[in-house]
Amino acid sequence: MSKSSKPSLKQSGRVAALSLGALGIVYGDIGTSPLYAVRESFVTQDIAVVEENVLGVLSLIFWSLLIVISIKYLLVVMRADNDGEGGILALVALVAPRQQTTTGRRWVLIVVGLFGTALLYGDGMITPAISVLSATEGIHVATPALEPFVVPISVIILIGLFLIQRHGTGTVGRIFGPVMIVWFLTMAVLGIGQLIKDPGVFVALNPIHGIRFFSNNGFRGFLALGSVFLVVTGSEALYADMGHFGRTPIRITWYGLVLPSLVLTYFGQGAFLIANPEAVSNPFYLMAPSWAVWPLVILATFATVIASQALISGAFSLTMQAVQLGYLPRIRIFHTSASESGQVYIPAINWALMVAAVGLVVGFGSASALAAAYGIAVSTTMVVTTVLILVVMRDRWNWSIAAAAAVTGAFLVVDLAYFGANLFKIPDGGWFPILIAAVIFVAMTTWKKGRQLLAARLRETSSSFERFIASVSESEIVRVPGTAVYMFSRPGVAPPALLANLRHNEVLHERVVVLSVLTAAEPRVPVSQRAKVWPLGNGFFQIVLRFGFMEKPDVPEALSGIIRNDFGFDSDDTVWVLGRETVLATRRPGMMLWREKLFALMARNASLPSRYFHLPPDRSLEIGIHVEI
Repeated sequence: MSKSSKPSLKQSGRVAALSLGALGIVYGDIGTSPLYAVRESFVTQDIAVVEENVLGVLSLIFWSLLIVISIKYLLVVMRADNDGEGGILALVALVAPRQQTTTGRRWVLIVVGLFGTALLYGDGMITPAISVLSATEGIHVATPALEPFVVPISVIILIGLFLIQRHGTGTVGRIFGPVMIVWFLTMAVLGIGQLIKDPGVFVALNPIHGIRFFSNNGFRGFLALGSVFLVVTGSEALYADMGHFGRTPIRITWYGLVLPSLVLTYFGQGAFLIANPEAVSNPFYLMAPSWAVWPLVILATFATVIASQALISGAFSLTMQAVQLGYLPRIRIFHTSASESGQVYIPAINWALMVAAVGLVVGFGSASALAAAYGIAVSTTMVVTTVLILVVMRDRWNWSIAAAAAVTGAFLVVDLAYFGANLFKIPDGGWFPILIAAVIFVAMTTWKKGRQLLAARLRETSSSFERFIASVSESEIVRVPGTAVYMFSRPGVAPPALLANLRHNEVLHERVVVLSVLTAAEPRVPVSQRAKVWPLGNGFFQIVLRFGFMEKPDVPEALSGIIRNDFGFDSDDTVWVLGRETVLATRRPGMMLWREKLFALMARNASLPSRYFHLPPDRSLEIGIHVEI
């Protein structure tokens, strides 16, 4: 074997492994929609189960999968990656870089993107609930006497799902991937079994049948789009999870297995309903042979547990990005993969999602009830994504306005149709994800604005680092052995903790480093561009470290990598000094008082900076100061 072939084989093996993981994480939500999407398309709006309507629903499903997933997300949106990372926050960072001034246009893009991000958390709570409930409801198809146990079983399954998250997305994906292969192949076989009896349903590939569905059913047909939309609800999570597995593995699994299996199972259900209209209550389970129902329930339960994983993993990624970009306070983040930096586990988000999902299962009690709440959040986010992609096409890809408008205009026609149909779900439960999104949006904007106010207040009493050095040089300050690293977000400014330490202790270390950690607009910063060092004389240094918004900010490791004749880092000889601001809400101009109090509460509960920056706890010192905002 030639040497040149070895890297190729290694790369192929890595792509195969990531494809398997992607199958287990990314396509769970989209892949379990056949459990309930066809049923809800008829039942929710009481659409007559006749051949013409069945063909219409199948046509709408097929073209939704083709336009929304195959074309919009996999061919267009996923091209708009931010150094490999996807998700709406990565897209916001792409279209509104932080180094740009805050113009009206940039502000609007950020606000729109933040609201789209907040909406995904709402759907992230509903997805596990509806997915698991839809699978366990097959129990009463197999054994009607067990129907009262559907909700308790669903709760137990959900708790188990969230308990295993700490093992990491990659590990979970490798476990789930083979199960999903079996799931998709099983769905394909079930569909083929019905299509052999009635292959004529493939005439639904003609979009004319979808158009006739609207003309035959009028406004109810339009509202049924809110249920047809369930077949593509995992699309935003697919984009958010791109950083976990990469663009190529996600595309391979979609075109090679997922799309063909979905088309076969949906059209198989359609053929079955044309022959058995009374089976509309649960066409997926009822089209299976009676002996296969229990095995199918068990397999579907595994698959729906996996379906929940896409939104959970996406929520972890979005939260990490929000923290790094300054929209949420520091929070404990665990990196679960040495090779894939985007694979993280966030305990606080995990347990919050678990409580919400369990509460939804108990509160709504059935998949049909939850379907009424499902879709409004992700359909809104899809509209936001299309608007942001228009900006990417113009600003990043240099498309002409005509070409960009033509492509995004076509997407918007579909997106707005789904959005309009889902709006009518708000009274029946759609208010829940909107409420969750509103709470998270307020928290994110409050934290961002609060940090800006806090920086402004500190700036009022601050002085330049060089001026401070000059004043120290003119006085007889005692210098003690060792190095003190003072962390402060504003380069060139003397940290308040440094001033407070000198005021109270009247000593300085032989070497004083003012360290600023900045988050770049890109997901990862090359190690060669990580650090900048300015020696300022008399043992004083200014250092700036830059990390990408998907990176672990390990400060000691970064300092250890600095190789200079005039600077060397010895962790055993270093004390880390951090400022701990106690925020006091006042009626000074800034934010409304209730938002200032919310910001103060969030600041008090933020993760310790020593933990967030991976500083040694036994060598870290915090100096508290009070700041009125």
